[in-house]
Amino acid sequence: IMRQVFLLFSHQLTPQQIEELENSFMVDKIVYLPKKLQDVWSNIPPELPAIKDYLQDIFLWLKGNSNPGDLVLVQGEFGAVFQVVNFCFKEGLVPIYATTKREVAEEILDDGTVQVSRKFSHVRFREFEV
Repeated sequence: IMRQVFLLFSHQLTPQQIEELENSFMVDKIVYLPKKLQDVWSNIPPELPAIKDYLQDIFLWLKGNSNPGDLVLVQGEFGAVFQVVNFCFKEGLVPIYATTKREVAEEILDDGTVQVSRKFSHVRFREFEV
């Protein structure tokens, strides 16, 4: 069975991530958020006391375009991720997230300041668990 993955995050997938979705998760269609909804997802107002209503258009879009068993790659603002993961479980969707390996290098420069660089590399996707 082939299935779709819906992307609720603010990055582009790497070739390695696409390959994993196709081969390990049997994905045959990758669906990015429409621009309007991407703007909603990427700019959640920190001053809102609750965000469920703010996310309503995203829930409606997912409900109208997905089938049970489809994946939702969800990463972002913590409360929004929590809301979407709960929505996925109720709707029979499979919420996943990316895991990364982080490498940090520090270099002391000639003027005594410290320059820090971080390198992130994809390791695997992992399903959210109840």
